Amino acid sequence: MLHVFYGPMDGVVMKPSVYFKNTYQPEWLLEPWSKKMIHDVDRSEVVGPNLIQSPVLGPIPPERLSGGVKTLILIWQVPEKIFNASNCGDNCAAWLLKMGEERDVTINLRHLLDFGETSFEIEILNTGDIVHSMKELVPIAGDFV
Repeated sequence: MLHVFYGPMDGVVMKPSVYFKNTYQPEWLLEPWSKKMIHDVDRSEVVGPNLIQSPVLGPIPPERLSGGVKTLILIWQVPEKIFNASNCGDNCAAWLLKMGEERDVTINLRHLLDFGETSFEIEILNTGDIVHSMKELVPIAGDFV
């Protein structure tokens, strides 16, 4: 399940891009989840463990991926840490939900992320509520962000 804590939280990696730059492993990019996230979010293709082909920037190193996709990769690859997912835009929301379907995932958010129109299951850690739609999520999360 996806677990979200809204607002300030202790023990959170606040700057995922800096964390990624200093800890990422090249083999992370070769995994199917990473390749799919990079393709979907950044519209880019993994050429090799240290090379991404971006339609906008051309050939780039992994450090030049968007903050959102770097955060998603970290959430998947370093499950023992909690990351501030506020770099993630709405185009990352479906991936957060998919991760939560595979295993327990906890993130910190400082804004309302649009998880879409379809039904989902998210636990809001601030209150313990489990919500299944944006209609249920927004009134609760809005109190904290």
